[in-house]
Amino acid sequence: MADTNYDVIVLGSGPGGYVAAIRCAQLGLKTAIVERELLGGICLNWGCIPTKALLRSAEILHYARHAKDYGLKIAGEIEADLDAVVKRSRGVAKQLNQGVTHLMKKNKIAVHMGEGTLTGPTSLTVKGEKGEEKLTAKHVIVATGARARDLPFAPADGERVWTYRHAMTPKEMPTKLLVIGSGAIGIEFASFYNDMGVDVTVVEMLDRVVPVEDADVSAFLEKSLTKQGMTIMTGAGVEDLKVTAMGVKAKIKDSKGKVTETEFSHCITAIGIVPNTENVGLEKLVEMDRGFIQIDDYGRTKSKGLWAIGDCTPGPWLAHKASHEGVTTAEAIAKELGNKEVHPHPLDRANIPGCTYCHPQIASVGLTEAKAKEAGHDVKAGTFPFIGNGKAIALGEAEGFVKTVFDAKTGELLGAHMVGAEVTEMIQGFVVGKTLETTEAELMQTVFPHPTISESMHESVLASYGRALHI
Repeated sequence: MADTNYDVIVLGSGPGGYVAAIRCAQLGLKTAIVERELLGGICLNWGCIPTKALLRSAEILHYARHAKDYGLKIAGEIEADLDAVVKRSRGVAKQLNQGVTHLMKKNKIAVHMGEGTLTGPTSLTVKGEKGEEKLTAKHVIVATGARARDLPFAPADGERVWTYRHAMTPKEMPTKLLVIGSGAIGIEFASFYNDMGVDVTVVEMLDRVVPVEDADVSAFLEKSLTKQGMTIMTGAGVEDLKVTAMGVKAKIKDSKGKVTETEFSHCITAIGIVPNTENVGLEKLVEMDRGFIQIDDYGRTKSKGLWAIGDCTPGPWLAHKASHEGVTTAEAIAKELGNKEVHPHPLDRANIPGCTYCHPQIASVGLTEAKAKEAGHDVKAGTFPFIGNGKAIALGEAEGFVKTVFDAKTGELLGAHMVGAEVTEMIQGFVVGKTLETTEAELMQTVFPHPTISESMHESVLASYGRALHI
């Protein structure tokens, strides 16, 4: 008879769940994880990682088509082999899924594959290949994640109406694609399919694309995507969507209130997420707001011994936020179980970076200029364009900028916002700075290596104080 009693059981094995399980095991706790589908969850198998593999293929295609800009000749027609691109992406996902399987073994974490349902705050049943198992623990962490929200009048069918999941393993290449929603997921797929040669239209309800980003970044991105051949409609809404034999017919109301009917071969809906909190036995055990589990700063729910992390809790709904919460919650549980060596830190939401891997890339942390002013700060903000950066010009990637926002009185770094090549890698410099509570003086005194695009980070700080050197 397999062991069914643990110190901690984690329900869900995404980047929140599997990281929480590893940290629990590191702290000497007897740990199990319950997963209904694939270890690594959506992020590794159907989200963050395989989409980056797809986008990399599109990026290589983009460079190949612009080879002459770099003094290179590529003979013959360059074309995308969709099946091979998808196959590569699935191979990347499989490799990472196997990596998580290895980490579970290495850390002696018991894996129960099947559908988990709570029968109390610290007990659950798992229905899987082995029939029904009853498991108990001193503590349970719910990490069930979220799924794509469907359009009420046109649920995804995998044929013509897609969520991100269908868009990653397309049966055919769209010819004319409608993307509803311009958050990170919508814009990344719009970018991918546009680079692959598809005619792409993006419809965003709010008055600008990537609406959570700084207004300057939104404006720059919209210009860039339009220049790349996309149709961008902001302040617009899809009022009706009918699936036909040949595709979809969409009634789109533009920002002036004019409604037009347009035909597309396919449609991707990227209008947000719904937490996976139904049918898990949570209803009487936790407080919920629109389905999201309400927690304290360490992941505690209202039921003793029951914790929650990641996309099934309040946002931002990002993999790295889930992983961070996983570590915090694991340490808080260890402390409750008598470990005096751990000192859990609650999550500071102001220091969570966001990255969007479209072409050009976007990355940000902290407050936008508008939000900083709204919060009552006297603001100093500065922008440095990539056209003033030697490395960006040498790379042929002179489109983009870095913007920094400071408190004029204290010099505190309130936010940083970037758009352009490799900014998703660069943002971490500002995240470390914010976590260490840096000021403009320390950033100005920091030596940035030359030639790197990161020098534009330094220059944007200088620009905030009227001291930029290269513009």
